[in-house]
Formats: sequence, C-alpha cells, structure tokens
Amino acid sequence: MVSRYSRVRTIDLAGEISTSIHYRLGSYQYFLAFIFAMEEINRNTHILPNTSLGFELYNVNSNQWDTLEAPIMCLTGMGIMIPNYTCRKQKKAAALLTGASWATSAYIARLLNLYKYPQVSFGPFDTILSDRGQYTSLYQTAPKDTSLSRGIVLLLLHFSWTWVGLVLLDDHNGVEILSDLGGEMNRNQVCIAFVEMIPDSIHSFYLSSIMTMQKIMKSTANVVIIYGDTESLSGIFRHMVDFLMIWKVWVMKSQRDPSIFSYYFLFDSLHGSLIFAHHHAEIPEIRKFIQTNNPAKYPADHYLEYFWDRHFNCYFSGTDCKTFGNCKPNISLEMLSRDILDMDMTEESYNVYNSVYAVAHSLHELTINQIQNYPYGKGKANTYPWELHHFLKNMHFKNSAGNIVDLDSQRKLDAEYDILNFWNFPQGLKQKMKVGTFSPKAPHDQQLFLSDHMIQWATGFREPPSSVCSESCLPGLRKSAQEGRPACCYDCTQCLDNEISNVTDMDHCVRCPESHYANTQQSRCLQKTVRFLAYEDPLGMALTLLALGFSALTLVVLGVFVKHHHTPIVKANNRSLTYILLITLTFCFLCPLLFIGHPNTVTCILQQSTFAVLFTVALSTVLTKTITVVLAFKITVPGRMVRWIMTSRAPNFIIPICTLIQLVLCGMWLSTSPPFVDSDAHTEHGHIIIICNKGCNIAFHSVLGYLCSMALGSYTMAYMSRNLPDTFNEAKFIAFSMLVFFSVWVTFLPVYHSTKGETSVAMEIFSIISSSAGLLGCIFVPKCYIVLFRSHRNVLNYVRKKAHSREKLNYTA
Repeated sequence: MVSRYSRVRTIDLAGEISTSIHYRLGSYQYFLAFIFAMEEINRNTHILPNTSLGFELYNVNSNQWDTLEAPIMCLTGMGIMIPNYTCRKQKKAAALLTGASWATSAYIARLLNLYKYPQVSFGPFDTILSDRGQYTSLYQTAPKDTSLSRGIVLLLLHFSWTWVGLVLLDDHNGVEILSDLGGEMNRNQVCIAFVEMIPDSIHSFYLSSIMTMQKIMKSTANVVIIYGDTESLSGIFRHMVDFLMIWKVWVMKSQRDPSIFSYYFLFDSLHGSLIFAHHHAEIPEIRKFIQTNNPAKYPADHYLEYFWDRHFNCYFSGTDCKTFGNCKPNISLEMLSRDILDMDMTEESYNVYNSVYAVAHSLHELTINQIQNYPYGKGKANTYPWELHHFLKNMHFKNSAGNIVDLDSQRKLDAEYDILNFWNFPQGLKQKMKVGTFSPKAPHDQQLFLSDHMIQWATGFREPPSSVCSESCLPGLRKSAQEGRPACCYDCTQCLDNEISNVTDMDHCVRCPESHYANTQQSRCLQKTVRFLAYEDPLGMALTLLALGFSALTLVVLGVFVKHHHTPIVKANNRSLTYILLITLTFCFLCPLLFIGHPNTVTCILQQSTFAVLFTVALSTVLTKTITVVLAFKITVPGRMVRWIMTSRAPNFIIPICTLIQLVLCGMWLSTSPPFVDSDAHTEHGHIIIICNKGCNIAFHSVLGYLCSMALGSYTMAYMSRNLPDTFNEAKFIAFSMLVFFSVWVTFLPVYHSTKGETSVAMEIFSIISSSAGLLGCIFVPKCYIVLFRSHRNVLNYVRKKAHSREKLNYTA
C-alpha cells in the first residue's frame, strides 16, 4: 500500500541513517483500516483458504518530485531507483493500493501502466482516473459524486442561502465542479458571490490561501462552499484557524485531518460546519480492533510508540518490548482525544478496507480459475500481476457492512450522503453529529432530510444565518434587477396599481382580475363589491322621493284642472291638451324609477325608450299648444287656409306624428345596438358599478337632439306669439319652460360625459326630473295660483272687462 504521509529519510554526519516522522494521523487511520482488513481476510476461511496475505507499506513524500520513488522501490525491490530491474527474491505484490490524492494515484498509474501492474485507488472518485484509455491498470473504489452538486444546492435552498462563496482547487476537478455546481445554482437562482481557485502548486499555494482568506473575510456572503480533497486544501483549513473566521458557515465535501491544525484560541473557525460525507454502515469489530492496538502487539508500529510515549508517559523498548515508566493499566487508543485520533472510520479508511477486499476477492477468483483449469497441479505454476485485471474490472461484491462495492466506473451508482455537523465548542470536543441525509434515488421532494433543531451554528449565530445579496422583497413588492450585478442582487419596487405580489421575492407582480382589486398592502386580491344606484342608498332614496313627490304634485294639479274645468282659464288653452300634458308629465316623473335598482336587460331597454317617448309626447303637446295659440289669434285675420286648419283640427295630428318619428328612431336604435347591462370596474376603487350601457351613443344623442329640436320649435312658436293678447295667452310661460328644458339638457351632455358610474345615472335622473319640473312649474304654477288664490280673476266678467279696458286703451292711444 502506498499512502501520502511523510517519513523523511536523512543521513547524519556519521553516515548512519536516521528517521524523523512527520505524523499525519489521517494517513494512520488508513493504515489501521488496511491492517484490520488484512487480518480479517486471513481469518476468513471462505476467502483464499490456506493462504495468508502479506503486505508492504510505502510512504509517498508530499512533493511531486519524489512521488515515483516508492512505486519503483516496490517494483524493483531495491533501495535505489533503477527502472526495469528487479532484485526481489519473493513474488511481487499482487496489486498496489494508492491514495488519497488523485494526483498521487495519477503519477503512479503512468508508471504502472507500462508494466500492466494492477492499481486500486482509495481516494475520492475522479473522472480522469476512470478513463480506461489512459489508465488501463487503475481501478477506483470510491463511489461517484455525480449528484453531490444537487445535494449542496438543496441544502442552500433549504436555508434560503442564495449568496455564497466558492473555494475550489485550480485543476480539472475544480473546473468540472464549477461547471456542475454553477449550473445547478443558476437553475435554482442561487448566486456565487466569489470563486477562488486554489493553485495545486506548492510554490504559490500558501500566498494564494492568504489572499483567499482575505477575500472571504471581505465578502458579504456568510456561507462558503469548500470543495476538494483534504490533502490539497490543508493550507486553506490551516489559515481558517489562524484567521479565526468564526462568522462564516462552511459547507464542505471532505472531512479535514485534525492533526494538521494548531489551535491558539478558544473558538474554532470550523465549528458549525456542514459536511457531506458518503453514507456507509459501520464496519463491525473495527473499533474493538483499534482499542486493542498497543506497542506490544505491533512492535513495528512507530505511531503506537509515539502515542504511548507522549500521551501515556510510557516507553516500549525496541528489543524486548518491556514496559518502562509509570503506565496505567488498560491503556488504549480510545483514551486519546479527538484532537489526536478519531475513532470513527473516515471515507478514505472505508475505501481502503473495500480496496483490500476487492484485491482479495480477485485473487480468490484467480485461484479458483487456476484450479479449474489445472485440476491436478499440472501446467502453469506461476501467476503474474496483470492476470488479475480480468477479475478486478468485473469485481462486484457485498462487504461485511452489507454495502455493494463495484470497481467498474460504468456500473457505479450515485452515492448517498450523510450530512454531518461539526461541533467543536468548547475546543477539543471534535464531534461530528449526523443531522441529515441526501439520497439522489429518493423522490424529488424527499431527497434532502434535515433535522434543523440538531444543528449547532458557527460562533456568533444562534439561528440559521442569512446569506443573501439583497434582503427579501416582502409581499406587495417585486424584485428589480440591479444593472451589472448577479440576479440575486436586486432592489425592491412597489407593485403598480391593482397588481399584487403575495409571496416574497416575486420577479413580477400579478394583476388582479377585473372582479377583484388589490388591498392596501398589495399582497392579495379582494373581491370587489357590486354597486348600483339602489333604492336603499341615500342618493337613490332622495331621487325616488323627489320623483314620487313631483308625480303626486302633477296629479294634484291635474285634479285642480279637472275640478275647475268649466273656468275660463282652463278652457282657454284646450283642456284636452292640458290633460294629456299633465298625464304625460306624471309618467315623466315616474320614469326615473326605471333607472334606480339593479339593472337588467328589460329595464335598460325601457329606460331610454320610455324616456324618449314620454318626453316626445310632452314636447309635442307643448308644440301643439303653441301652434294652437298662434292659430287662434290668426283666425281673426281673413284667410281660407287658416280657417281650414282650425276647422279640420290639423294641430291635433302633431302629437302622433312627432311621437311616430321618435318611435322610428327608437326602433332603429333597439334593432341595431340596443342598451345592455354593463359593469364598470375602474371608476371606483374596490367596487364594480353595474350600469346600463347606452349601446349606440349616436342613437342616444340623436334622440336627445330630436327632443331639443322639438323644444327649440316650441320656443320659436312661443316667441312668435309673445305680442298677442295675454288674457288667454300662455306663450310666455311656454317659452320660458322651453328655455329651462333646453338649458337642462344642453348642460346635461358635458356633465354626463365627465362623470362615471352611479353619478352619471343620478345625473340623468336629475335632468329628467328637472326638465319635467320646469315644464310643470313654468306652465301650470301661474294658472294654479289664479285658480286657487285669485278666483275672482277666473270668471268671464273679469276677463271681458280686462279685454274691454285693453281695447279702450289701444283706441285712446
């Protein structure tokens, strides 16, 4: 087995070889797993029975220049590097186990490929090492990390971390991870605050690490992802401790070796870190194996000598293994703190264990194959390492923990992960607590499981920290991108009128439907209240009372005229026309009741047609009265035409003719574009006004124009008769009433078009009542005054005397 921990060989002045050990406890854990697997296999009667496995251990120096020293020594069996030459008396090793850095395995693989020498890497899975065209003799035990990027992003989304830093190695792995993780982040709207690529060069490594630490400290991101193997990122971890960066949450893929740190502070920068570790069941008996390790059992283990001497104040001699010093009974490695040695099996140790078993199973199948081909011991006597390739590439077995191990990179499944929370407060606790899992094979919404209450956060945080570029936009606001910055950096902008955002961080506001409106906070849509001019409303009630009052008053006037129908003032202007006008005005006053209440199709049609026809009858009656007055005085002038008109009662046809014309106009209106029920959702905030739409505005204005033309005609006729005797002449009153009517409706048009909803309906009702009241007041109030309060003027003698006085005055003049 070749592992990357350093035993530096030096030569002193006397020429003797001395050894100084640089203790890397992570590598020692690999060694313990390796020895345990070897002893377990040798005790197992089902694997390589009657055969004991042996091993050789080689150390690889940390610098790249001496990486090939150990494998050449393994191949040649000599202490000096002479390629293509062997001085071995015994057989070569069946395979070489290498790790934990991918670079170490890659350098050695190029050499072993020349000899087709089997090599099994126990380091993290690497896509380059799985290239069978380039590394034909190399196999990897570790599972793939294809889905790890998604697991990390799901963790970020779980805590709403959308602004994170990224620290990677500046090699092919870093580029590949940046592509996968960056793409997954973009798809889930997570932004990268900074990317630091640590060079894989010893000359620039430490300077780059310091610069990276300074950039991390200045960044506003509270979460930093560190992705890479422990060996290559040891400098980063060391500087994290030295800089005392306790206000950051670290999300890591690997577990660092605690032996590379020296702690000077009470707080640990890595306390509260979240670690993604491959899930694997515990290997039975390995903890007991480590507990029973001691220098007496393994006298060649220099680590054990170091532990017993330094930490237990015991010393074992190198010759007789007798104990010297004050040693306590039952001393074991379990008594060491986690700062010194972690009893839990790491991922790499687990891969070492599986690698040893993979080689053992391959040797077992090779042996069975030889026995089957040469059953009587005849034929091939020696085996060569390259013969093991056929069995290694197809190796697939279940280990003692019940997990499947497959060396074929094409058949490897995505790994499942345990999410560990690193506890190290107070200093020296060094506890890794499992707080969750990530399973890529689970349903999409069940892949990540976390127990938030179990997580201890980095020093300075009592609850999950926030790591965002911009604070969340609350409901009622939307995100507005900041020019030149990532999508996670934005300003919060108020939604437009009648638009809402009902969740945080919405990119676009949503417009409420026509039947709803946005509340004051613009966080939800509320149902609009349906409104119309109802009888229960104060305005509707006032207009109703006003209409009923005037209609009752008109009936009273009609009753007065009917009661005094024999008086001269009632007879003077055609009683039948007077009755028609009063009855029509009564209905004109009742017409506004069609405009009040919930509109429907029938009422919408009746509103305009009834209004048009009733006012046409009223105005045509007034026109008939004015023409009758003019003709009555013209009859005293000789003329056959005037006499014929009066005797034939031609003025009485004015009413049906004018009404017929209005009926034709209304018929054309209703047949082309009749009024209909409409809703106005924009005039009043929070309300839908139910109104009657006029349908064709041209037809509506044509009806009003026709009425106004009739009023103008009546006014003209009344103006022509202004100088006639006033004893029986009501022309002045008619002229004034037409002025009132004309003024009301001319004023109505601009006001009607400038108002909306209920106000426009109320305006039309008020115009109908006002114009009707103008006709009633101007024409009939003076007559009622004479009939009721000046009855002496409503007798024939008074009328004759007044007429005689006017004639005498004219004669004198």
